[in-house]
Amino acid sequence: MRAVAEGRIEKTSNVFATHIDRCLGCRACEQVCPAGVEYGQLLEASREVLLEAQPKSDLANRLLRFVLRYVWVSPWRLRMFFGASRVFRDLGIARLLLKAGFLPRRVLFGMALLESSKGVSHAAAQRRNGRRDGNVVSLFKGCVGEGLFARVNRATARVLRANDFEVEAPAEQVCCGALHAHAGDLDGARELARKNIAAFDSNAPIVTNAGGCGAMLLTYAHLFPNDERAAKFSARVRDVSQQLATTEMRTAPSPMDQSVTYDTSCHLMYGQRSGEASERMLRSVTGKDFVPLNGTERCCGAAGVYNLLQPEMSQRVLAEKLGHIKETGAGILATGNPGCQMHIGAGACLSGMSLRVCHPIEIVDQAYEAAGYYD
Repeated sequence: MRAVAEGRIEKTSNVFATHIDRCLGCRACEQVCPAGVEYGQLLEASREVLLEAQPKSDLANRLLRFVLRYVWVSPWRLRMFFGASRVFRDLGIARLLLKAGFLPRRVLFGMALLESSKGVSHAAAQRRNGRRDGNVVSLFKGCVGEGLFARVNRATARVLRANDFEVEAPAEQVCCGALHAHAGDLDGARELARKNIAAFDSNAPIVTNAGGCGAMLLTYAHLFPNDERAAKFSARVRDVSQQLATTEMRTAPSPMDQSVTYDTSCHLMYGQRSGEASERMLRSVTGKDFVPLNGTERCCGAAGVYNLLQPEMSQRVLAEKLGHIKETGAGILATGNPGCQMHIGAGACLSGMSLRVCHPIEIVDQAYEAAGYYD
């Protein structure tokens, strides 16, 4: 990065592109850097330089630009995209293609990603919480979150209400901009950030259940230096586990019939600094059914769209993660980021592992349902 900035390496150099493209962006290095370098911010700035330096005739570059700038920044186009994806998933087309097995590995993995977003529904999905509302919080739904994981948002709202929080969700909110930032499209990220800052104009805490979204929302202050509104916005962001830690969270017996292990999302751990809070939240309802996971501090290989752009490297990282999960003997893995959930779920599916992957809040939600907190 420094060599490019100083003109000693051309920004079109393959050396520069290789190193920047292969970085997972997990930000684990920030935790051990004695100088406190904010590497994640430097990586995104470098990817912005790289995106502009790539030839406009490059098909992958053009496709990425089209999706990010034409589909992702438009709420109605994004709703159509995810609506079609849900139909494709819920009709079982992705599952049939997986069973057929004749497609290229990368396409099969894409089908497995979509199939892994289904989750397991339960009775609480249609119930309302009867407890009295209390302190107001604003729920950030996310684009992938609401598009493919709406059940997680609903579970988050129910659990918060069961702990005496009043939940609102501004209708004008849009994508957090993480995919744009990771791909180097910082202008697109800023466009989305401005809309979210305007949408969440109260003083309520902004609660997210996605590690990637939370880490991105925290960087709005960096995207707009010297902007007081952006700084105040970022200061209000917290993971649902952090919000629940501010009160005496209700506990309940484990609703699971299998042991549960937990993998910490990199951006939840290193971006939001909330990995331990999320694990404590999960342990509060799993008790003796919880099994620690070795290597939970290491990336699973999802890293936004890294698993699609760098499939070989991503699969090597994923194989290590799946190996550690097998060692636990757990039948259920919980992780606090939709990209991680889909990536690990897809890997487990294609490798023949019998593993259910879900969000920790879903297990808490099921425990609350079984305990009768929603009656």
